[in-house]
Amino acid sequence: MSILVVGSVAFDDVTSPSGSVKNVLAGAATYFSLAASYFTKVRVVAVVGDDFGPDQEKVFQQHGIDIRGLERANGKTFRWGGTYTENLNEAKTDFTHLNVFESFKPQIPKEYEDSDYLFLANIQPTLQADVRRKMTRVRLVGCDTMNYWIKGTPKELAETLKLVDILLINDTEAKMLAHETNLPRAAQKVMAMGPQALVIKHGEYGATIFFREGAFGFGRHPFRAPALPIDEVKDPTGAGDSFAGGFMGYLASQKEINREVLKRAMFYGSVMGSFVVERFGTERLQSLTRDEIDARFQIFRELTHLE
Repeated sequence: MSILVVGSVAFDDVTSPSGSVKNVLAGAATYFSLAASYFTKVRVVAVVGDDFGPDQEKVFQQHGIDIRGLERANGKTFRWGGTYTENLNEAKTDFTHLNVFESFKPQIPKEYEDSDYLFLANIQPTLQADVRRKMTRVRLVGCDTMNYWIKGTPKELAETLKLVDILLINDTEAKMLAHETNLPRAAQKVMAMGPQALVIKHGEYGATIFFREGAFGFGRHPFRAPALPIDEVKDPTGAGDSFAGGFMGYLASQKEINREVLKRAMFYGSVMGSFVVERFGTERLQSLTRDEIDARFQIFRELTHLE
């Protein structure tokens, strides 16, 4: 089945203890679409500037990603720069230049209206809601947000959350959104806002999925997927978006969604997140094979006795 992602395509400058790079292809929609492309057909709605050329287009095309929804605008593509120190869980932002992304208003091509799944990457909540309302035929909607929107646009975000099925955020964001320091209680409060399920990402410690009672045909018992220890983490940027791509991409590849499928999707999300951090930017996602993905999934199964 096809999945539509709406979000950012960007160029990043990243510095970490492993080195530094400039102008690498990045952005939430980029990481998500590359990760999801190993499981299903992907379509992208985003905006890029004059500096986005054939070399960048080729990255998407080589993975069969449909970029007819990529808007071309006069100006420069969204750019972000960040530095990781020994604490690789958080980057210090050196600069953020929204450029053409500042006036981005997603336009959904008619050819995308039959998409089966929708993922609303981290953009302004009102834009997320507008896209969701236009995509009336999707089977399932995933969504991401961040502390900036939680603090700055709480009413708009609350309206968006009523329209989504699964929200994917980190533990700090979940507590902030719920005004609750206890994570399980925070999860229940967030799901009361609308989502049937909440995926909370714990960075190097894996992720947990919480369910609203009766959602997807089962009770509210959460499930935890660990992270795989990586010998060397070069660039954590995009790990969460790659997790979301693996998670949603795997769901879109299955005939039905049940608890076992969701559990495996959590593991495939962790697999894709574990790969992307091994190189800077999207380099590792570009060179992966499905055999490598399945082999690492098998390692997860053996580590956790996942049946």
